[in-house]
Amino acid sequence: MSSAVVSRLVLYLRLVRLHRPIGILLLLWPTMWALLVASRGQPSGYALFAFITGTVLMRSAGCAINDWADRDFDHRVERTKDRPLTSGQIHHWEALAIFAVLALCSLALIIPFNLLTWKLALFAAFLAASYPFTKRFLALPQAYLGVAFGFGIPMAYAAVLGEIPASGWVMLGANIFWALAYDTEYAMVDREDDLLVGIRTAAITFGRFDVAAVMVCYTVTLLMLAWAGWLEGLGWWFFASLGAAGLVALAHYRMIRERSRAGCFRAFNHNNWLGAVIFVGVLANYVLG
Repeated sequence: MSSAVVSRLVLYLRLVRLHRPIGILLLLWPTMWALLVASRGQPSGYALFAFITGTVLMRSAGCAINDWADRDFDHRVERTKDRPLTSGQIHHWEALAIFAVLALCSLALIIPFNLLTWKLALFAAFLAASYPFTKRFLALPQAYLGVAFGFGIPMAYAAVLGEIPASGWVMLGANIFWALAYDTEYAMVDREDDLLVGIRTAAITFGRFDVAAVMVCYTVTLLMLAWAGWLEGLGWWFFASLGAAGLVALAHYRMIRERSRAGCFRAFNHNNWLGAVIFVGVLANYVLG
């Protein structure tokens, strides 16, 4: 393989952020919560493969379309000015092509599942493609992101059960508030730049109440997950994990209370542990009883 081809592939990997897997994990954890709960802790091998692989593909596709949509803004933001598309290292059409290929590959994974899962998958692709544009007009685009990042939840229920019970919608609601929390932390990093370029974010909307809003969102997230767990009859392992997740959220408060860029970015990345703790609680509920 020539050095030119390798260099191009590296640019594509940077475009879809495979070198920064936090986005994949923030999609994967809630999807795995739902898949385990829907299957009572016994998902099929193919369901695990399809949802894990589909999560990687769709998050990568989302990054490609996000950079295409934000190509005229990213070069004006310190954190994003060196991304391959906005810096001119790859062409606009390449980002669109990568989005299309990855999205189609992801959709192909759900061929064995039922019609409801197919319908939800098509809607999930629409959410991924449209989210970047909501930053132009929505005061809280992070709420829309929460739906997009959490749509693996109803899809997992549909794939396993052929329907979406109330607990699935409650869990999706919890994910919306979780995304509001962690993506507000992320937006706090870029607040000054976003104000200059005219992009709307939750950090800007919440203003001086941003830290309080993040903590309220964490609280609502955990309460809604407790509700979903109650609806599903989950045991004390799950509820203990929610308590541990609450401690993680309190650690985030210490990181963001001074509103430093480094602290807010560290808190955003640390949300992986919040999702992982809850996953362990769901898994332990079925493995250990």
